[in-house]
Amino acid sequence: MAATQSLLDGVAAAAEGALRALNGSFAAVSVWERESGRLRVLVNEGERAPDEERFPADETYPVHNFPEVAEFLHEEWVGGRPHAWVENLDDDQGGANGPGLLPVGHRVEVLRRRRRGSCVIAPIVLHGRAWGELYVARPLGAPRFGRADADFAAVLAAVTAAGIVQTERLEEARRLAYTDPLTGLGNRRAVDARLDEAIERHLAEGVVVSLVVCDLNGLKRVNDTLGHAQGDRLLERFGSLLSLCGARLPGALAARLGGDEFCLLTVGAPADEVVRAAEELCLRARRLELGEGVACGIASTGDPIGPVRTARRLFRLADAAQYRAKAAGAEKPVVAGREGGRDDPVVRLADRPPAPPRAERRRFRGRKA
Repeated sequence: MAATQSLLDGVAAAAEGALRALNGSFAAVSVWERESGRLRVLVNEGERAPDEERFPADETYPVHNFPEVAEFLHEEWVGGRPHAWVENLDDDQGGANGPGLLPVGHRVEVLRRRRRGSCVIAPIVLHGRAWGELYVARPLGAPRFGRADADFAAVLAAVTAAGIVQTERLEEARRLAYTDPLTGLGNRRAVDARLDEAIERHLAEGVVVSLVVCDLNGLKRVNDTLGHAQGDRLLERFGSLLSLCGARLPGALAARLGGDEFCLLTVGAPADEVVRAAEELCLRARRLELGEGVACGIASTGDPIGPVRTARRLFRLADAAQYRAKAAGAEKPVVAGREGGRDDPVVRLADRPPAPPRAERRRFRGRKA
């Protein structure tokens, strides 16, 4: 599971809060990765052992060692069984942990290895099943956790669960805001945000930024003759091809700008590699059972196109290259700057001052009259 930064920040705050509320020396939040059968530690707070990182890259444990998570039954939890468990180092492994507390013998080994004396574990429950656990420990010699601590830990775990649900909802809303619903690619908002960041890196570090703009040919004909369901199918198929070809370029963003327009944004990849990926995209698009291929234009700061100080200029260059490819019926991408540098027809087209609106021209003529 690749935890998002917002989730990590949230569980770190939950662990720190539980640490203070339960007067512990150490706290951790872990998630149950069901597909791998592992309990993955997301955050370790407080006094960490030498082998513990605050945000560990790969600290996992077989979930079968933690039956309070793996065998969690929501209906029994609601029905009144203990919401949390305590383990103490001076208890016999598998022995009783006091009235009403369930034994979790595997924890003893962990306590001994980390030189801790007592711990309390509370399942974090989302949507009626165990999502993970909240774990708080005290050092050797400190007062042991008891029943009241376990009940309080269960309350803290419930608060943590509510925070995780809220984070998931915000992440989903953010994902939808930056995703094209039909193809699952990024949308124009995602491209604008990423391109602004990329140009800042280009100006600060000289990193190569490339933009491929694509116009899918024949979509209107498919919609008019076969129906919009088939048109959507063509858009989805081409979106998959764009994602596939973009995967050759690490960190590339594949996006649908709207209608039949798509783009591929890359940061750091050499311009020639971007051109090769776009050539493969054009070849594959011609082989689709629907549509009439794709017109592709490329603009890269790695080519002789002059200084690129704004995202808008790179977009204009790529769009002008795509326009030239469309007008010429080109089967391969047109690349800005590769037919004469600043004298390239694409570069001159992109950098040409915009004509004044027609209404303004009429007004000027009226004044001359």
